[in-house]
Amino acid sequence: IKLMKGFIRNVLFNSFAIFLLTQIIGGVRVTGGIPTYLFGGVALTILLVFLKPILNLLALPLNMVTLGFFSFLTNIIIFYLLTVIVPGINIGAFTFPGLTYSGFVIPSFYFNIIFTFLLVAFLQSIIVSFLNWLVGK
Repeated sequence: IKLMKGFIRNVLFNSFAIFLLTQIIGGVRVTGGIPTYLFGGVALTILLVFLKPILNLLALPLNMVTLGFFSFLTNIIIFYLLTVIVPGINIGAFTFPGLTYSGFVIPSFYFNIIFTFLLVAFLQSIIVSFLNWLVGK
């Protein structure tokens, strides 16, 4: 029962993270509504639990040479596979329009598809970590 509760929690957290990513990043699009978010959460949870350790093990020599920087590529592969498995989830290139607040200016910036996948993986990790911290797990 405890294992199932953890799986369901991870599915819900990943589904919510996918929803937030569609709100934050212009290059992430989800069609199909709540069932697509839930199916995406299930697929992402399964990919992260089963496939990510295998990819990290295969990439261990490159991770050692690059001091862990190559682990970002495994996250990009996971999210690419998510877009292949769940046809309602698309991740593509986009242009950040820029931001100005109290004299602080962030210029507009074009994110190609690789940087978009990298940004998605980074923000998903932050969102899920925050949610786990919030519930105390």
